Amino acid sequence: MAAKKAGASALSHDTAPMEAKLVDALPTDEGWQFEPKWDGFRCLSFRSGNDVELRAKSGKTLSRYFPEVVAALRALPVKQFAVDGELAIPVGAKLSFDALQLRLHPAESRVRKLASETPAIFILFDCLQGARKTNLMTKPLSERRDALEAFYDSLASPGLLRLSPYTRSRAQAQRWLDRAGGALDGVIAKRVDGPYVSGERAMLKVKCMRTADCVVGGFRYATNSKEVGSLLLGLYDDEGKLDHVGFTSSIPQNERKALTAKLETLISPPGFTGDAPGGPSRWSTERSTEWEPLTPKLVVEVRYDHVSGDRFRHGTKLLRWRPDKSPRQCTFEQLQAPARPGQLVSKVLRHEAAREV
Repeated sequence: MAAKKAGASALSHDTAPMEAKLVDALPTDEGWQFEPKWDGFRCLSFRSGNDVELRAKSGKTLSRYFPEVVAALRALPVKQFAVDGELAIPVGAKLSFDALQLRLHPAESRVRKLASETPAIFILFDCLQGARKTNLMTKPLSERRDALEAFYDSLASPGLLRLSPYTRSRAQAQRWLDRAGGALDGVIAKRVDGPYVSGERAMLKVKCMRTADCVVGGFRYATNSKEVGSLLLGLYDDEGKLDHVGFTSSIPQNERKALTAKLETLISPPGFTGDAPGGPSRWSTERSTEWEPLTPKLVVEVRYDHVSGDRFRHGTKLLRWRPDKSPRQCTFEQLQAPARPGQLVSKVLRHEAAREV
């Protein structure tokens, strides 16, 4: 009886999500399940009676920022469960990461207004505790997926919940990567016979990477150093103005001294003639205003994963210098996303019960 009670108890809100190790390519051996890596907020959801909690990968609560998702989960007929998934916000035919970030606002009135105007969805891809209240974390993925689909099918009206698709075909997963639009962050690979390993990198992830040729419109010195620490990247807009779009700091150490000398000969304001580094934002720091403007002569090719608000969301990887490229050829047209959402995004937005594809 004691074992039965333990199995039926609610999982702790402090349960850490299983994480993924970044790799360059999808695995080629047998026994893998592939799933889309959605461009949203990773979230574990727990319910026990009327208590509903949304937890971010960091361990912090997301419940106050997504009250519509909390309400939707509380309205379900299943009174106890724990599921893993991704919070996302559809805007038109796409998923908007910018809209997600706007939710992280201190004012409850603002959060509730946004929740009403642009409600989030919760895309489910794993089940830690299903409708039968059994702890499934030690079970293989194949059983957890069956439990997830049974949980989803038991809901007369899933509302804001969506079921993420999967495939066990590497070729299909590679097509997802090749055709991915802005809503996909890549592909996750999980062992079909593997348990849910809390807090460990027991999965693999391959991220969607794209390249762009950018003008070096400025640079920053490394902290407490006279050598370059990062290059500031720019692209020309439709009006011919050079906008700051991000940075790259992946400069080989043995090249920094010579590169610094070269850059210092090109120091000349304004560097960027449109949006410039150091503008006011929630991420601004004292150091973000300290940069050296350059004459726009140098072009680099960088690899990036996502664009958010006409900027690279994360730091980029420097691939090579492009002396064969004219700076004026470096425009925003390179970053334009596909006009139509991919098949996977369409399924999720249309609320189709996406299963194995």
